[in-house]
Amino acid sequence: MNELSSATKRSIDDVQAHRGASAVAPENTVAAFRAAREQGARWVELDVALLGDGTLVVIHDPILDRTTSASGSLATIGAADLHTIDAGSWFDPAFGGEKLLTFEQALVALGELGLNVNVEIKQHAHHKSLAQLTEAVHADLQRRNRQTQVMISSFDAQALKAMKQLGPSYDVAMLWGELPADWEAVLDAIPASTIHLNYRHLSFAVLDATRKRDVRVRVWTCNAPEQLAPFWAEGLAGVITDNPTLFLS
Repeated sequence: MNELSSATKRSIDDVQAHRGASAVAPENTVAAFRAAREQGARWVELDVALLGDGTLVVIHDPILDRTTSASGSLATIGAADLHTIDAGSWFDPAFGGEKLLTFEQALVALGELGLNVNVEIKQHAHHKSLAQLTEAVHADLQRRNRQTQVMISSFDAQALKAMKQLGPSYDVAMLWGELPADWEAVLDAIPASTIHLNYRHLSFAVLDATRKRDVRVRVWTCNAPEQLAPFWAEGLAGVITDNPTLFLS
């Protein structure tokens, strides 16, 4: 093993598959979760949001257009519509028939695959309330396979605070593009001890400052292992990537 590969290859707990192995399969589908498992990952990051009828589904955008055969706002559909929606053909016809998953269905699939989950809570304008969203996430998580480890992340500090109130033992991570000046106060208010940061804004200064507060840092969404190589020895905790095999082989 050469010096570069030695510096970039990571353990399975360092690497999370972004929306599943979304470089090779349609994001946030069972196919992407299965591909992540086949690549050696043990953690999947996925996105959750509410439909108009309050059903919690696994999708990134507030609209259906980009990643499904349907169009329009999530607010315009409910659970009864899901069987009509194809969430795979947009990526490649070979994935035709992939479902737009409810969060409950996704958790069942992850349990069967032996995967752990990083749940990114998406707060969209059509949601009726933050409480409706976080209580739905919490309820589904209570029904998961108990072997499935969970962490929760969000760009919304209030969502993380609400989740900690519902389940004080939840491992939560604050998502940021770059580290804000008030990061310590934000983490203390949740409370949280993990940051998920855009990899482009990672620096030795960030790792030094967070290490002094015993705060872990993971980065998103990096698909170039060599760009992170200098940071692992300085305490970088993990990476969220579209292609786990880049970091695991």
